[in-house]
Amino acid sequence: MDTAVINADGLKPLQSELDRIDALKDKKQLPALIAHYQKISVEAFFDLGSMQDFKDATKEIAVVDQGGLGLPEKGYYLRSDAKSVKLRQEYVQHMANMLHLYGEPADKAMTDAEAVLALETSLAKVSMGIVERRDPYKTYHIETLTSLASTDPILDWSALIRDAGAPTIETLNVANPAYFQALNGIIEQTDMAILRNYLRVHLLDSFASRLPEAFDDENFDFYGRKLSGIPQMEVRWKRCVSATNAALGEALGKVYVNKYFAGNSKQQTLDMVKAIEAAMNKDLTTLSWMSPETKVKAIQKLDLITNKIGYPDKWRDYSKLIIKPGDALGNSVRAREFEAARQLNKINKPVDKQEWEMSPPTVNAYYDPSMNNINFPAGILQPAFYDRTAPPEVNYGHIGAVVGHELTHGFDDQGSLFDGNGNLKNWWTPEDKKQFDARTACIANEYSGFVAVDTLHVNGKLTLGENTADNGGIRLAYMAMEAYAHQHNVDLAKKMGDFTPEQQFFIGYAQNWCTNARPEFIRLLVQSDPHSPDQFRANGVVQNMPEFAHAFSCKKGQPMAPVDRCRVW
Repeated sequence: MDTAVINADGLKPLQSELDRIDALKDKKQLPALIAHYQKISVEAFFDLGSMQDFKDATKEIAVVDQGGLGLPEKGYYLRSDAKSVKLRQEYVQHMANMLHLYGEPADKAMTDAEAVLALETSLAKVSMGIVERRDPYKTYHIETLTSLASTDPILDWSALIRDAGAPTIETLNVANPAYFQALNGIIEQTDMAILRNYLRVHLLDSFASRLPEAFDDENFDFYGRKLSGIPQMEVRWKRCVSATNAALGEALGKVYVNKYFAGNSKQQTLDMVKAIEAAMNKDLTTLSWMSPETKVKAIQKLDLITNKIGYPDKWRDYSKLIIKPGDALGNSVRAREFEAARQLNKINKPVDKQEWEMSPPTVNAYYDPSMNNINFPAGILQPAFYDRTAPPEVNYGHIGAVVGHELTHGFDDQGSLFDGNGNLKNWWTPEDKKQFDARTACIANEYSGFVAVDTLHVNGKLTLGENTADNGGIRLAYMAMEAYAHQHNVDLAKKMGDFTPEQQFFIGYAQNWCTNARPEFIRLLVQSDPHSPDQFRANGVVQNMPEFAHAFSCKKGQPMAPVDRCRVW
């Protein structure tokens, strides 16, 4: 928060990092610097980490994956429409501004920035696209370290992995082999001065919020204002809270849980999860298009899903992380080093099934196909997503649909490729898979018809998993609400105040997606995010439900009651 001190210090707190780059005279020195960047989470060429083995979900393995782009994904470098060209020009200007703030003359900074864009464009051309990456089979390629080293000798992989702090390995997942086969040549053909500027820009952008305000403002001007359409930077104290959550999520979460998630909140949520799981069991049992053989395996997978509610059973130990008052940048560096080491330390060890990927205060939820579990942090189990004082039908529309959404992820186009033990393994008969693919294709085509902004359509293939989960999730929540109403003699069609319980359910669901979004931000989402824009997460979903049309007396053929509807689950 003490921006006066940060401004007064200038680049001095980052000088040791800048000196590393200045000392880079030969490409043989590059692996050691990239290994250091992996430790402090600065994007450079690729990402090294750990992952659950797709084919053996009991163990953690090493993984290297494409990376190192300053723009969200490869399409931003290759599209030729006017808006994309303009954005690339603005990106070059941003990099030039950062290099100028660093100390380069303005004309040289612009020339250097253009060269960095050319380098990143080369990386983008050999990167895998975001739709293609949704297929886990395409990002799973076990190789020996010796094999990887032979295709990419300039990086000295054994030394690089050692210097990054990873344990000794013999094999690893090379998520995109073609990228690493090309990377060696790209680095060889790039001048050392360009490589140094590439590293400088990524370093300065990565730590901009801990540098003098000129760097922070410039970073926001491009990534916030121009790329995302946000006119004003969030106040600093809120950004500091977010940074604390990112660095010390479970320490903060422990305090949060004690204050905001006490009493029987966990049990009440678990009761709703069980009710929605029962609805899915019923749905799977009664499906007309799935054979008995596949139904048995689907139900087995459902039975093996574990539920994690609110917060971890064992809190993370941060005792080795040093936080020093008055050392804004140093605290950020040490927090990154702590997390990078924690991730790499998993390699060659059994999977910890109690670990959480989100901190307890997070307003979100997720399904993990390799863990085969659903996770609901305490942050989302608060009003308006969940209100202990609200009628059940409202909560089923709110958090119930979220629970159903995460459950359905286990059976979307990605989750359905993993079995109940979390292994990448086919459990479908050929005919059932054909039926499933036809139904998901209906969803993909439907959403591709939605216009998000200007003439830009939703990418139905990119958003297929989330759209399938949205559509399946609300159905499961509705089925669970029906079961509750039957047990408690609630007439769903009888008005309670201004609305029937059935209408309250759908209104609650729609309120999940109340959003104000600027055109630039919607464009960013459509081009890089696997979720559809929020208006389609509401209207695109309920128009597939006859129950919605019944609740609001929509006649067949009207916009919210189309003649042809899509349904997977």
